Formats: sequence, C-alpha cells, structure tokens
Amino acid sequence: MRIIGGEFRSRKLKSVEGMDTRPTPERLRESLFNILQNEIKGAAFVDGYAGTGAVGIEAISRGAQPVTLIERSRKAAQVIQDNLQALGALGRARVIQGSVTTYLAAQPADIVFLDPPYEHQEEYERALAHLTDKPPRLVILQHAAKRPLAEAYGPFVRTRVVKQGDNCLSFYSTDPQGTRSK
Repeated sequence: MRIIGGEFRSRKLKSVEGMDTRPTPERLRESLFNILQNEIKGAAFVDGYAGTGAVGIEAISRGAQPVTLIERSRKAAQVIQDNLQALGALGRARVIQGSVTTYLAAQPADIVFLDPPYEHQEEYERALAHLTDKPPRLVILQHAAKRPLAEAYGPFVRTRVVKQGDNCLSFYSTDPQGTRSK
C-alpha cells in the first residue's frame, strides 16, 4: 500500500496484519482525492475507523490540517503512529485510539471520512448522529456496493455516489444543492 499523491506520493505504508482491517483500495483513494482536490488543502479532516491510516495520511499529504485519525484497535492505532513517524508527519496528525462514536463529535472537521467494518451497517447512522450538532461541510461514507446506504441521515443528504468494484463512496452534505461534493 502506498500514498497516491501530494507531498508523500509513492511512499509505502505499513499495514495491519490479519483480516480485521480492510484498507481502502488505492484506486478508490485516488478517486476520492481527485474529487476533493479543490477542497482538501487547509481542511480539518477526520478519518474515522482509520485502520492503517491510509486515507488520513493521504489527506495530510495533500495539505489537510488538522487531521484526526480515530481507530478502535490498539494494534492498528500503533501502525498509524508508525506510518506517521516513518513519514516525519507525527506532529501533523492526532491519532485517537478509541471508539468513533465516543470521540467524533469533539473533533474539528470540515470533511469527515467514515469506513466502519461493512458488517456493522448500524455504525453509519450511529456515527452520523454524533455530527448533527456541528455538521461538517462534507461526510464521505465508504461502504459495500451490495449494501446501499440511505439517501439521508438526519440533516445529511446524499449528493453523490462513486462505485468501484465491490466498494462505494457516498458523499453527504447539509448543503441542499450538494455543490461542495461535485
């Protein structure tokens, strides 16, 4: 696994051993950040259910700040720390080892990326509920293509879907025109 673009382009990332973590495929990350290219620089970015940290680290590489990565697994959180250290980016990100639903609401965010384990479909709605008091301008949910998500969750309305293979990215905004994610 490697960083697709920006400052750390082509640098390799350490992965979490075993099958508990499902990294976002490189092509899907590339599509995501091509869509976000005009919005990412200087944006407060949260990578929830961060796994190896590939999405959050890609955001750092492309100029997002501050970046927060939330991961429940102690082992995966350590891999994120190791990846940040190898890139010399420890001071540019905050890694929180704990539950997304516990820590998400307190994080500054313009853009939130959430990729819970696909078998825990209820996590999407639970996590989004924690963002309603101070909604970010954009929320992106990665999910299985065979498990479509709702058109809306509270104030968040889906504005775009990108499908690649077995994965989808659904973009949600509180902006009824959805102009920020197009």
